[in-house]
Amino acid sequence: MYETPDELDELQSLLDRSHRGGTAHLRDIVSGEHRMDAAALVPALDGMKVLSLATVTASGEPRVSAVDGHFLHGRWTFGTDGRSAKAVHLAARPAVSAAHVDGERLGVFCHGRAVRLTPDDEAWTETIAHWVRHYGSDPTTWGEDIRMYRIEPHWMVGYRGAAAS
Repeated sequence: MYETPDELDELQSLLDRSHRGGTAHLRDIVSGEHRMDAAALVPALDGMKVLSLATVTASGEPRVSAVDGHFLHGRWTFGTDGRSAKAVHLAARPAVSAAHVDGERLGVFCHGRAVRLTPDDEAWTETIAHWVRHYGSDPTTWGEDIRMYRIEPHWMVGYRGAAAS
C-alpha cells in the first residue's frame, strides 16, 4: 500500500461522489456492507489485479482488453506495447473505463482518463520500482515501445460480496 492519509481522503471523496452520482440501481446494489470505503478498497487491491480496460476506437466503438493493473496512490497503473490497439486508441482518445472483478467477491469499477507516464513524471520512478519488485524486471524492457499509464479517475465504486465481508 502506497497511499498517504491525504490520498486515502481523496479516494474516499471520489468514492462518495461517485456513489451519490450513481443511478438508483447502482446505489441499491452497492450499498450497506457491500459498499467499500477507501480503507477497505486499498488493501483489497494489493498486488497485480487483472483489469478489463475499455478504450474507444476512431469510430466511437468500445474495445475491451485485459491488462495487468497495479493500484498505486489511489490510481490504477498499467502498461502496454505501443503497437497495441489500445495504445493507438489512448494516444487519440484517452477516455477509459476499467473494471477488476473477482467473481462475486469483489468488483471495482472506474471511469477516467489514461495519462501516459514518462520518466519526467514525478510518479515514474516509484511506479517502475513497484513493477520491478512485482515482476523481477523493468517492464519498459519487455519490448521496443512499452508504454506505462495511470488512470486519473473521475468516477469509481467498490463492491464487496457477502463472502468478502
